[in-house]
Parts: sequence; structure tokens; C-alpha cells
Amino acid sequence: MNTVLFAASLGLFSGISPGPLMTLVMTSSLERGFRAGALTAIAPLLTDLPVILISLLVLGQVPEWFLSAVTVAGGLFVSYIGVKTVRDAGRGREIELSQEASRRDLARGAVVNLLSPHPWLFWFTVGSPFMIQRWSVARWEAIAFLVIFIALLVGCKIILAWGVSHGRRFLGTVWHRWILTGCGLLLIGFGLVLLWQGVSALGLI
Repeated sequence: MNTVLFAASLGLFSGISPGPLMTLVMTSSLERGFRAGALTAIAPLLTDLPVILISLLVLGQVPEWFLSAVTVAGGLFVSYIGVKTVRDAGRGREIELSQEASRRDLARGAVVNLLSPHPWLFWFTVGSPFMIQRWSVARWEAIAFLVIFIALLVGCKIILAWGVSHGRRFLGTVWHRWILTGCGLLLIGFGLVLLWQGVSALGLI
């Protein structure tokens, strides 16, 4: 298997796939521009590392309830962000561009990504097993897989942030609020799906 092609395919697919982080990148870009969207987009640079390390160290040793609990927490947090987005869009709040807001964008993206089951599932079932297998054959291939995958995962979302932030200048106030509201509702939907999946896996319903 061609490692570079495999990593590029997975990275591109993960980078453009709809989900909570993708929607949050769009929301941040609409609210506060490219910088906010880009900071949200680079969250995997912070959160995937601990997930990768855990998966490499304890591959197959994590109990089933762990991922389910992460999914429940992620569902609650994503739903909260969605509700807040809908509420703020309706109120027409002023755009906040402070350094504190920038840190909040990065932190919010990091928490959403860390509490999403998708990075955990990917690295435990695909990413880490492949890296371990390639490491035993050619170490550069394992490193190349990691670098290429993360670069495309983050790069695609940064490009999205740029497009959304530059496109918002053509939107009137009403359309801007409606699109933000739509993003908020989408986040609520993702959150409820994650919550249902986690609760079901835990056997609570």
C-alpha cells in the first residue's frame, strides 16, 4: 500500500467531512472572520497528539465505556455551543475580536475535537495500527503518514475558514444571522446524535 497516497486520501476525506468541528469552523469564521476560523481549524494539532499517544500505548486496552462516556460529554458540549450560537445570532451580538476571543476559539475547537468520538475511533482502529505496522518496516513511512494526514486534515479546514470569512462580506445582516442560526441548529443536531450514540452504547436507553 502506498503510504503517501493512503495518508493523503484519509486526510482529505477527514478534512472535508461534515461534522461538529467543520461546522464550528464555519460558525467561528462567520462570527469573527478568518483568524477565528483558522484557530478553530488547527485544534487537531493540539488534541490529536494525546489521542495518538494513548492509542499507541494502550491500543485495545481501553474499556468500551470510555469512548461512550467521551461521546456523551461531546454531545452535551456540542449541543451547548449550538444553543449559544442560535441565541447569539438572534440577538445580533457585536463581533468580538479580542485576544481573549481568539483563545476561546482555539479552546472551543480543541474541546469539541477531543470530546468527539471520531478522532478516537480513527486513531484506535486505523491510524495507530497502520503507523505501528509501517514503523516496523520503514520508520519514515509512519512519520510521513502522520504529517501528511494532519496537514490535510487541518489544511482543508483552514481553506474553508478562508472561504467562509471572505464570503461573509457579501451577506446582508439578515442573511448573516440566518446562516449563523442554521449553523447553530446543525451543531445542536450533531450534539444530539452524539449524545444518543453515547447513551445507547452505555446501555442507559
